[in-house]
Amino acid sequence: MAVEELHSIIKRCQILEEQDFKEEDFGLFQLAGQRCIDEGHIDQLLEIIQNEKNKVIIKNMGWNLVGPVVRCLLWNDKEHDKRKYYFLILDLLVKLCNPKELLLGLLELIEEPSGKQISEIILLLLRPLQTVIQKLRNNKAYSVGLALSTLWSQLSLLPVPYSKEQIRADDYGLCQCCKALIEFTKPFVEDVIDNKENSMENEKLKDEILKFCFRSLKCPLLTAQFLEQSDDTGDDPLRCFASEIIGFLSAIGHPFLKMIFNHGRKKKTWDYLEFEEEEDKQLSDSMASLAYLVFVQGISIDQLPMVLSPSYLLQFNMGHIEVLLQRTEESVFSKGLDLLENGLLRIEDNSLLHQYLEIKSFLTVPQGLVKVMTLCPTETLRKKGLAMLQLYINKLDPQGKYTLFRCLLNTSNHSGVEAFIIQNIKNQIDMSLKRTYNKWFTGPQLISLLDLVLFLPEGAETDLLQNSDRIMASLNLLRYLVIKDNENDNQTGLWTELEKIENNFLKPLHTGLNMSKAHYEAEIKNSQEVQKSKDLCSLTVGREEIPNMPPEMQLKVLHSALFTFDLIESVLARVEELIEIKTKSTSEENKG
Repeated sequence: MAVEELHSIIKRCQILEEQDFKEEDFGLFQLAGQRCIDEGHIDQLLEIIQNEKNKVIIKNMGWNLVGPVVRCLLWNDKEHDKRKYYFLILDLLVKLCNPKELLLGLLELIEEPSGKQISEIILLLLRPLQTVIQKLRNNKAYSVGLALSTLWSQLSLLPVPYSKEQIRADDYGLCQCCKALIEFTKPFVEDVIDNKENSMENEKLKDEILKFCFRSLKCPLLTAQFLEQSDDTGDDPLRCFASEIIGFLSAIGHPFLKMIFNHGRKKKTWDYLEFEEEEDKQLSDSMASLAYLVFVQGISIDQLPMVLSPSYLLQFNMGHIEVLLQRTEESVFSKGLDLLENGLLRIEDNSLLHQYLEIKSFLTVPQGLVKVMTLCPTETLRKKGLAMLQLYINKLDPQGKYTLFRCLLNTSNHSGVEAFIIQNIKNQIDMSLKRTYNKWFTGPQLISLLDLVLFLPEGAETDLLQNSDRIMASLNLLRYLVIKDNENDNQTGLWTELEKIENNFLKPLHTGLNMSKAHYEAEIKNSQEVQKSKDLCSLTVGREEIPNMPPEMQLKVLHSALFTFDLIESVLARVEELIEIKTKSTSEENKG
């Protein structure tokens, strides 16, 4: 019945001119064709499409059958006996139908699915889509841009495989799609290369490919994980995709060197300004991803001029590192850590000039490392952040170290980080006293730095438990200074500032310890009484209430706090004892 209906419609349309086809004819043709497919009359439908007499009708109306045919290919089993007929029909429709209508129809089909079906339909339709676009005579650049944008939007919905096993399995088909997308784009890149006239249409095509490359650098390549270099990197589909994208950039006249080194400059030396201003944040992510791919993954690294100095390379990568570290996804900010390590390892210790810290990113990057060290839930990344901060400190010249220490002491707001910085200050003082004199870690400059170290932020009211790491580091530094620097030499300037240190640090610390110990001893007494009643109760530790804690656990927490206070008190007593011994010894020498 459906076949007869279709024959009847075609017979009526065969006597009409192309321009006389009515909207009703299109609707009836689509319904009858759909019924032929639903009822399994695929071979008869194929004969109708192949009939030369129906060529004009198929050209104008056939695109309506693409959707039903594609859905059959997706839904039917791959062993379905009529599957080959569906493919033949699809190929014929692509060959015979109006390419403009087909383009819109194919893109609508690509936008429909979700989940794992996204990759299935993309892999099915990429080649037909490529053929249709190549048949278009006008607005080819617009059509390429529309297709690439639609494809990228759908691909961006797929989860990016993280581990080697996920990459191999490719459950959602992202890796297969990336490979197919490269093959889809290659002819259009070749069109740009082959067109020597630099026509307006060719420039538009170049721009559309450039946008696609930028989008791909952000997704999936910004979050993508790559197989280890020791593995067979040729089998890494995402790495191959990245390599092809970078190759496209060079092919269309935008080599990575020009883009990486000029992105973010006030005066650009590459000419694609409109896109950069329009989507600056997205472009920053793309450029950071590109820098990682080149410098860490080594893709196209051989194009890098050997004359570029390590500090020059670090300077231009610091902005990209800053962008990566600002992201919250571990897969992204871990790349910032890797890119920073790559740049720092090229530089000799103590050679990175302090003037670089006048560049914003040279101060925001270490602050980003502090966030990784303190907020990242993954221990290996926290340790990597700490190692990178130490490596960064090692590379700076003395004035640079001094400037960075001041910055981080003022901005970190974390006792453990401040303790780490204070330990580094102690190391620099030690080197200055033992090896080479350094004005930044002796005398007046050091005293200015010690003002940020040897004090309690809120005086005697400071939360000693929360600040215990910083306080212990400060006391250890002070103990070191008292031991190493004699009062008569006073190389560090400590002895002229001793009274201020006692008033701002030691005396308030004594008072704070007495108050804290009294508070926690009272809490222990209260907890022991509660334990007898065997009730749950709340506990205040470090000004934060911990509710419903069993009394036994409460007592452990409270005794641990008291142990910390005793430890601080013992170091404080030793420092004061050393100060008394040193001042008494100096006084006796002066009398003698």
